[in-house]
Amino acid sequence: MRRASDCVLIGLVALAALLGLACGGSAGGELILATTTSTQDSRLLDELIPRFERESRLRLKVIAVGSGAALAMGERGDADVLLVHSPRAEEAFVAGGGGVERARVMHNDFVIVGPAGDAAGIRGGRDAAAALARIANARATFASRGDESGTHAKELALWEAARVARPRGEGWYLETGQGMSATLTIATEKSAYTLADRGTWLAVADRERLPLMVEGDERLFNVYHVIVVNPARHPRVNAEGARRLRAFLLAAETQRQIGEFGRDRYGQPLFTPNPR
Repeated sequence: MRRASDCVLIGLVALAALLGLACGGSAGGELILATTTSTQDSRLLDELIPRFERESRLRLKVIAVGSGAALAMGERGDADVLLVHSPRAEEAFVAGGGGVERARVMHNDFVIVGPAGDAAGIRGGRDAAAALARIANARATFASRGDESGTHAKELALWEAARVARPRGEGWYLETGQGMSATLTIATEKSAYTLADRGTWLAVADRERLPLMVEGDERLFNVYHVIVVNPARHPRVNAEGARRLRAFLLAAETQRQIGEFGRDRYGQPLFTPNPR
């Protein structure tokens, strides 16, 4: 028969374990990451998540949406941490008190891709705005994400730079309302041009039917930041877990993984790390 003191000790250990789970402490728990579709479609997260979960003993729930939707989740306190690529919107989010500890994790670039026939004659160009102007003048089909994502925000900025009024409603301008992978598929099916992040294009696109048209413009730079949702505004968020993920993404080993990801399959990395 167990002594009373043994039973009390067992009960305290069980209670501590339960409290650790409930609070997302070292015994486990769930962490919600709201992120852009490109980090998931490129399969980068498939590479990083297992090691993070092993090391942190947290279960990472990933919600992949456009950057605008991810920031809106952070604003509502529906996510603990964000990994996004819409710098102006991120700056406004942090300035408004929605997030803290924003840090650059990695970058790649956007590219304009399109049908092999290239009706607008833009292939080989390096001026993204000029390419969009030619697409508009040719009334060549263009597939826009139309979802307030970071990619969509970049596209709208490029139309502005091209001095082309936002072509919503034009017969040649197709708003998919979908993520990057789905938009690339639609562009292929419709023989349309589109703006994509290089990583997702390399990972999922049919590159023979939707080849690279324009790259190298400095305006196509695409940077990703991690942001902790502000616990002062949303006390129920898992701030400790969010900071663990932030530290993990910035750690030397993770930055090395990011810099190597895709090299063996595509002959080039899909992202460039930004080590501190």
